[in-house]
Amino acid sequence: MAGGFMSSAIDIGSKALDFIQQRGGVLTVRLSPRHGCCGGLANVAVAEASAPKDPSLYQRHSDEDITLFIATELAYQGLRVDVEGFWKLRHLYVDGSYPRSGHTNKH
Repeated sequence: MAGGFMSSAIDIGSKALDFIQQRGGVLTVRLSPRHGCCGGLANVAVAEASAPKDPSLYQRHSDEDITLFIATELAYQGLRVDVEGFWKLRHLYVDGSYPRSGHTNKH
């Protein structure tokens, strides 16, 4: 069920869906500030298999499988959540480009 009901808000790979369901069925996709190598600051989209601290700041989408909390600025941006790594080192990641403006942020 890659993508499933949320395919318009964000695409979720089938392995990521399994991963999220095994951890309680909740996914949060948000922006997280990251420091660049040259002192700059960039917001990076991150995915976590947990509820946000303040759910009122997020769009909420749910179906019978999972509940998604997604930052409004990340919804409907063509992003995809998937899982990588092995065994206990597996983690979710967001693939795609954000923000979708004409520039790229290279370090």
